[in-house]
Amino acid sequence: MVKGVGEKLAEGPSATTLRVTLACNPTTLKSTFRPHPTLASAGLTACLLGMSSVHHLVRDCASTLIPAGDVVVLEKGTEVTVTQALGGSVTVRTPMGLFRIAPADIEALGADAVSQYGKKDEAIISGPVNQEALWEALKGCFDPEIPVNIVDLGLIYHLELTPGERGGQKVAAKMTLTAQGCGMGPVIAADAKSKMEALPGVESAEVEIVWDPVWNPRMISEAGRKQLGLE
Repeated sequence: MVKGVGEKLAEGPSATTLRVTLACNPTTLKSTFRPHPTLASAGLTACLLGMSSVHHLVRDCASTLIPAGDVVVLEKGTEVTVTQALGGSVTVRTPMGLFRIAPADIEALGADAVSQYGKKDEAIISGPVNQEALWEALKGCFDPEIPVNIVDLGLIYHLELTPGERGGQKVAAKMTLTAQGCGMGPVIAADAKSKMEALPGVESAEVEIVWDPVWNPRMISEAGRKQLGLE
C-alpha cells in the first residue's frame, strides 16, 4: 500500500479511482478539499447538517471525493462521520476530507445504515408528467456539501417537456453549480436525471450544465435561506 495518496485502481476519462486507508498521511488528500468559496464568502461556513454519527465501514466502499469528483475506495474498517444524509446519498467526513457515498453503497456503513440514512418512501406522483412534477422530483436532489435541494439552491435554470417517440415525454434540463469547476457536477446532474426519469410518463431526461448566468447566493429561495439560517 502506498502511503500518502493511495493505490490507483482504475482510471477513466472523467475520474480516477484510488484506494485509501487511514494509514495514509491525511494531508495529501486534504489538500484537494477546499471550503466552498462562494458560500464561504456569503458567510455560509456551516452548511452541513448537525450530524455526528460515527461508523466503521463493514466492507470496502466506493465513494466520491468532494469537491474533486474523483472516485475513491474507502477500505473496510475506515472510521467515517456522517455529516449529511439527504436525497438517498450520504456525505461522510474522514481525516482525508469529505466523501459522498451513493445510495447503493449505504449498507457499507453497517446493518442499520439503510434504515437510518436510506431514502424514505416518497409520495407517488400520479397522472401525466408536467412541470410541477419535475420540479417536485428535483427537490429530492442535493449538493453533497449543502443541506438544501438543488431547486431551492437556485441551480435549475430551465426545464422543457417535448413529446417522446413512445408516447411519453422527453425532458431537457439546464442547471448550474454553485462553483465553476466543481468536480461534483456530473454526479449531481446524473442524480437529477435519475430522479426525473423515475417519473411515470418520462421516456428520457437530459441534463446540461451551464454557467450563464453565474450562480450567486441571491438565487437561493426563501425556503433555502431559512434552512441555511440566512433569514
